Amino acid sequence: MGYLSVALAVALAAFGSAYGQGIAARAAMEGTARQPEAAGDIRTTLILALAFIEALTLFSFVIAILLWTKIV
Repeated sequence: MGYLSVALAVALAAFGSAYGQGIAARAAMEGTARQPEAAGDIRTTLILALAFIEALTLFSFVIAILLWTKIV
């Protein structure tokens, strides 16, 4: 049961991160297409948002590793 919880934590974190990053990238591309002169600001905001999304994913991976080492 413990291994299932670790696998589920990793899978949900990866799926949620990929989905969120896809939505953020799509919105940034639409914003750049609508207002090309703001591309630099949109890109900066996008990179910052992607870093935060990725940080949350890495935190969940750390928690999953801690769970896994507690099981073994």
